[in-house]
This record gives sequence, C-alpha cells and structure tokens, in this order.
Amino acid sequence: MNDTLTQIITENNRRKAALHSPYDPIRGIGCAGTRIEVQATLHNDGHAFIPREMTHDKAYHAISSHADWVKLRCQYDFEYWCATCVEIKDKITGEDHRFILNKPQRRVAALLEKDRLMKRPIRAIMLKARQWGGSTLVQMYMAWLQITQCRNWHSLICAHVKDTAASIRGLYAKMLNAYPEEYWDGDEKPKFRPFERSVNIREIAGRNCRVTIGSSENQEAVRGSDYAMAHLSEVAFWSDSSLRSPDKFIRAVCGAIALAPNTLIIMESTANGVGNYFHSEWLRARDGKSDKRPIMVPWYEIEIYRSEVTDVQLLWEQMDSYERHLWDMGLTLEMIQWYHLKRMEYPDHSMMMAEYPTDDTEAFTNTGHNIFAAEAVERLRENCCPPRWIGELSADAQSGPLALCNIRFNDDSTGLLQVWQKPQTTYRPKIRNRYVVAVDIGGRSRHSDYSVISVFDRQPMLNGSGPEVVAQWRGHIDHDCLAWKCAMIAQWYDNALLVIESNTLETENCEGDHNLFILNSLGHTYRNLYYRTSFDNMSKRPSFKVGFHTNSATKTMVINSLIQKVRENAYTERSSTACDEFSTYEIKNNGSFGAKAGYHDDVLMTRAIGLHIATSTPLTIIDDPSNRSNHATSWSSW
Repeated sequence: MNDTLTQIITENNRRKAALHSPYDPIRGIGCAGTRIEVQATLHNDGHAFIPREMTHDKAYHAISSHADWVKLRCQYDFEYWCATCVEIKDKITGEDHRFILNKPQRRVAALLEKDRLMKRPIRAIMLKARQWGGSTLVQMYMAWLQITQCRNWHSLICAHVKDTAASIRGLYAKMLNAYPEEYWDGDEKPKFRPFERSVNIREIAGRNCRVTIGSSENQEAVRGSDYAMAHLSEVAFWSDSSLRSPDKFIRAVCGAIALAPNTLIIMESTANGVGNYFHSEWLRARDGKSDKRPIMVPWYEIEIYRSEVTDVQLLWEQMDSYERHLWDMGLTLEMIQWYHLKRMEYPDHSMMMAEYPTDDTEAFTNTGHNIFAAEAVERLRENCCPPRWIGELSADAQSGPLALCNIRFNDDSTGLLQVWQKPQTTYRPKIRNRYVVAVDIGGRSRHSDYSVISVFDRQPMLNGSGPEVVAQWRGHIDHDCLAWKCAMIAQWYDNALLVIESNTLETENCEGDHNLFILNSLGHTYRNLYYRTSFDNMSKRPSFKVGFHTNSATKTMVINSLIQKVRENAYTERSSTACDEFSTYEIKNNGSFGAKAGYHDDVLMTRAIGLHIATSTPLTIIDDPSNRSNHATSWSSW
C-alpha cells in the first residue's frame, strides 16, 4: 500500500469517527440547546442532561413522581418528548418504534428550537431530499407545540393534493392513539375527534387545538380560519394558473398568522425544476430577502446513503472529477461509494443530481427542458445587485428631435429605468460604439409582454473581459413613446448603437404602416441605428432595414450564442430579473425556444440580441473624439 493510499484511509477513518458522535435523547446526550447535568431518584434515567430552562420552572423543585418528571421535561425537551411519547412507523422495516431523531432531523429541530427559545416567530422554507423524514419532523414539532406548549393553537396542513395532507395528518393520529396516557396533559384522553361535522378538521381532545387539512386544488376550503401554524407541503408541485396561484393562496392563509412566539410557518418541498413559486421563494430566503430561514438537507447527511468500501484503491481510481470534489468537500469514502453505485442507475449525471442533490443548485436543476444550466445561472447571479440609481430620463421634449436635447436623469423611486453605471464619456481610450442598447418591444397592457431596453458597456472587452450590463428599462408603454425613450437612453449613453428587435413593429396587425412610420421617423432623428442586410426576392439586390429581425434562423443563432456566454460567464450581469428568466427558459416539445407558461423572456431576448451585436461588432479605438461620424451606421450580423 503506497503512502497516498494510507493517507486517504487514515483521513477517511477520521471523518467516519467524527460522524459517530453519541446520541441518547433520554439521557440528553448529543441533544440541542444548553443543558445541565442532573441526577435524581425520580427520573430513572441515571445521569441526564436536561435543558437549562427546565430548572428555572417553579414546578421543577416540586416534582413528586416519575410521571411528573417526564411531563415537565417533555415541556422543555422536544427530542426527549419524541423518544418518550411519539410512536411512528419505520419506512424501511414497517415496524412501529419510538421516534428517535436521525441526524438531519436533529439539525433541523435545533434550528426551529433556536427561533422558539428566542421568542421569534418560527418561519422556514425547507428544500427536502428523499428518505430523511422531513415532513414527519415538521408535523411532530407542530404536535409538540399543541400538546405541551399551547392550547387553542390551531394548525393547517396543506399539500398539493388532499391525499398527501391526509397522509401527513395520519402521522399525527397514529401518535395520539399510542400516546402514553400517564404523560398526557389534557382534560380528556389523547385522541382526534371530529370538529362540527367537518371532514377536513379534527380537534385534539383535551387541548382544544384544531388540525385542518387542505390542498392547493381546493383553496377556498381553508381560507379565513384561525391558524397559528401552517405546514405547507410539496409547494413546488402546487398548481399555478390564472385561477389559482401558490403566491396568492399562501399570502392569504399565512398573512393572518400573527408575528408572535410559537407561531409557525414551514414551507417544504422536494425541488421541481426552476422558475416556479417554490424556487423563487427559496432564492429570496437564501439571499436573506425573506422572513423564512432556508434549510436544506443534502443526500450525504442521510445515514442510509452509505455503502461499504471493500477496495479503497479501486474506488479511488474509478472516482471522476465530481466524486473527487465530493472527497474535497469532506465526504467519506462510504458516502462516495454509495453515490458512485447509485449514479450508475441513471443515464445522465444531471438526473442523479436532481434526485440526490449535493446543494440547492443541483436540486433545482431541470433535467427535462431547461436550456441554461442552473450552475451557470447561479454563477452569473453572483454579480447581480440592486441598481445604484432608479428614475427616468427627461429632455426638452418627449418625442421628435427635441427629445434628444438636454437629456438629464431624474431620481424617482417609482421610475422604471435602473442604472448600475451612468455614462462615462471622458474615459480614455475611447472606442466607437462603446455602448450598445438593445430593445425588445412588448405590449401596452400590464398583462402583456414587457418592453425592455438594455444597455451594455463594451469597455471591459479591451481588457479581455466581457460586456457589462449597466442599465435597464422594463415596463409597458405605447410603441411610439417607446421608440423615443430608447433613443433618449441611447443618446444619453454616448450616442450608443441602438438595436431594436423589429418584429413587433413590422408585423403587428392593423398598425404595421404606423409602426414602420415610427421606425423611419426615428431613423431620421437618431442616426446611430442598427441596420440589417435584406435581399429583395425579385432582384436579389441587398438593402438595409432598421432593426434586428428575429426569425427561426436568427433566434437559434442568438440563443445558442447566449447559452455559451452564460455557460462561460462571458459577460457581467447586474439584473436578477435576467437570471430569473434564464431559469425559466426552456426548449419546447416542438424544438422551439421560449419561456415557461406564465413567465417572460423579454429581458432575456435583449441579452441575446444585445450581446450578439456587442461581441460581433469590432472594437475601434477613437484617438480623437471629433473624428466620430455623424452618419448612419450600418451593420450586418450574418
């Protein structure tokens, strides 16, 4: 055995030893929270480590029986209560046993308890892996609050379908049926009983706590009730349509839950691709913009996902770069052995990552239709930040030649122009068309596609970097007003090359002549427009038309180019909206590209077109700014 292999085995043994820390919830060993060692004749547990808060209770010094000891400790020690009073069915063996928390469950329970003990509302969004009992933990924690902490404390269990919610409540019912009566703190025996003949509501006898089940498919059935806790399960699979949406439903239900101690909202789900409500909420929580604590349990924390290693050298030689990365992360060879074997069941590694994610990026990877790799989008998102300025531009007029005179920026928190970097007109060396402005034309109403104006700075290309997004306008506006607005922005950005995606203006029903007049009028006033080469079908002679025309050939070209740029992190993105659109852009069943139903791709198209023009147009240094041409500029991109 060579020295390297010996070092690997030694390190692996160290890692395995670190994993096997002792845990005994009855004695309080390895449990969460600040604990004090005690020994008493009544608790029959020998030496035990109990929560410090328990010793501050007046009842602690008046305990006269073992049952009194257990009941008091159950009020302060969730893990002890689970091991003493809760009976669940083992998913693997099918046998009933006391609920001893596994390692991921202990980590998550400690986070929930941290918020409770600090008297903060308990709020979390949980990205689940398979087979670690996340839903069981959440439900038992809610039951503990209702049984040992609060009376008249009503809860909601809502899943994507009612059967799933009923199954979760079934865990609760099973626990009550097997609850040790000598430890029960209630006026009646522990059981569920119907509440006012409702099929969906049960009441915990003796505690006056109601447990309601519902589904995202029948939202009206659970609105308007008095809830203190909500367990929202498999949210990524909730239906999202014009008639019902997770966003509105969750706000309606959870908005009524008070910001008070012992209130709880836990939103949990396995991942179901990107771009849905659960994914968006996870990103908000991960970025610290939500009221919820983000919690994820990766596959390697789950103890059943380990396999014996019989030949260390063979495994080490077979490990690819990804599996070596797992070793560098600190995983054991037994974990990697399991991953190595399980991975062989899948034809593609991305499918394995979606089922057994190592991190949240892998969990949300869409294995079916998304065309931008989730990892690449996340790298791009790292440079996103709030704009430094928000407002609008004004000039001597809103349209016509005077719209390009005396342009100035006005700060306005309600404005739609986001600016990360204002024009830099004195920077040397100067390059021709340092700025490129790309425009995607949308509709006028708030329910239609957005119009988007994006500004790219090509100056970083002089140093071998990629273009940088420096400004963006996004909103709904009449097309003639949009034409002058984008010209105003382009003029402000040092007479930028203005690239207008012209399909809408050229083909929109009933307004084609009017829209072409808009383009032509703009061309007479703003001279640095992008022109494309077009060929007459009869004469085959080339001509030049204003704007970038998107068809099956040009769209495929610019989207494929954008895929490469995103993958290679070849430009600097500032807007998180762009990254959101990358995450919801997919290849359709007919082979075409487009946004998922209910989402937009307007910002994305300005990136595709703008970056294509910005990187395919030569960088020309201008030593003398007075040499710049005032004539129309003609470009051809294919």
